[in-house]
Amino acid sequence: MSPTSNEPDRSISTRITSAVPSTLTNRAMAAFSRRRYGAVLDPLVAVGHHGKVTRTYALTELGVSGWKALDPGLKSLAVMAASVAIGCTWCVDFGYWEAQHEHMDPGKLHDVPAWRSSERFTELERDVLALAEAETATPPSVDDDLVARLIAALGEEAFTELVAIVAVENLRSRINSAMGLGAQGFSDRCEVPLGGALAEVGEQ
Repeated sequence: MSPTSNEPDRSISTRITSAVPSTLTNRAMAAFSRRRYGAVLDPLVAVGHHGKVTRTYALTELGVSGWKALDPGLKSLAVMAASVAIGCTWCVDFGYWEAQHEHMDPGKLHDVPAWRSSERFTELERDVLALAEAETATPPSVDDDLVARLIAALGEEAFTELVAIVAVENLRSRINSAMGLGAQGFSDRCEVPLGGALAEVGEQ
């Protein structure tokens, strides 16, 4: 299904019914989503059965959109690494499309699942990817040396934002995975399909 045909009452890949209540909040979120993304995002449909959850979800994303201390490219890599580690195909699909609008190198995004063996990444990018994986692990396995390198390279404000955005992506990816959301087709609009990362996530 093309994202442009996504409607809040359509049948989507989810463990909960896609027939959400026609509340003012759901209608407003659907209208905003169509204007900004050309589609009603499936996570909005999945959480649309609970008004307070929907509003909290939306306010959280609004707040996160104002975080500007961390380089957008590093942020995209961290978000993608957390999505892949959790196994959220929806987040990988959407994250790839969103990162393309930040002019992120599509080859780097494609190589996130194999970042340890890929030659595309700088040492700083490798540390960001390592942090995202370590923070996403259960239990988290972030070590002092990694933190010290990242603070030295980024500064404490940007490092704090890095840690926070990985935590936010864990929230997104774990909700979407538990709800059973699959890829919505956003990466199909991009110049280079994200086949590698989506295949990696699909195997988890």
